[in-house]
Amino acid sequence: MASPVLLTAQSARIKQARRLATRAFRRKSGRFLVEGPQAVREALEQADLVIEVYAEPGVAERHRDLRDLARNRGVSWYDVDRAGAEALSETVTSQGVVAICGLIDVPLDQAVTAEAKLISVGVQVRDPGNAGTLIRCSDAAGADAVVLSAESVDPHNPKAVRASVGSIFHLPISVEVDIEAAARAWRAQGIQVLAADGYGDTDLDDCINDGTLAKPTAWLFGNEAHGLPDGINAIADHSVKVPIYGRAESLNLATAAAVCLYASARAQRRTATS
Repeated sequence: MASPVLLTAQSARIKQARRLATRAFRRKSGRFLVEGPQAVREALEQADLVIEVYAEPGVAERHRDLRDLARNRGVSWYDVDRAGAEALSETVTSQGVVAICGLIDVPLDQAVTAEAKLISVGVQVRDPGNAGTLIRCSDAAGADAVVLSAESVDPHNPKAVRASVGSIFHLPISVEVDIEAAARAWRAQGIQVLAADGYGDTDLDDCINDGTLAKPTAWLFGNEAHGLPDGINAIADHSVKVPIYGRAESLNLATAAAVCLYASARAQRRTATS
């Protein structure tokens, strides 16, 4: 049911919702913000995820399906003025609609099941845009789960949610994970651990050609500026570099992840259909 009056930036509900921009309050409340028509639509399509929606009146006119989805889910819809929408927005220009959702991360044993074939692991990924893009790439490549180390950014960060373009709702995500312990557990269940490293001792092309990538795999991707931390290669079965054929100094996190994940996905699918 819509609110009878427009909420403003000074409304108690808006002020409370704004606190979800901080990681501490997200964890304390068990909620996070989702901004924009497409992301809110993706969230509303998940059962029992969206708690309430705040939107400018024009959004309900332009995106009637959002209002219908909210009504069908029994989700409260609050009309807000422009200043109220901007108060909830992390973008320069608000898209006019924000949902408050329950946190989506799950324990590691729920994210990575015995059937998992491809896992994307962010190790000390600090930039929310990169974290969101990593989730999006992982979703596109058909990964079974995304795992983020204890030193990584919160994927519920508004910038990370926006960068995921809805993919945050498509696959299980586990956070604050002890990667060394996880790697030992993955090996025990038959999943190899590959570390993406620009200075790796194994070439990605060789891994494609010798069948390494056809095996169930957890890929480790490191920090934007410093790569994987010292000692992390010791827990990997192989340290793998993406070949650079041109003059570029290196690949950024998202690009390297996309190349590695798609190489694994292709190899695994070829094996499954052969």
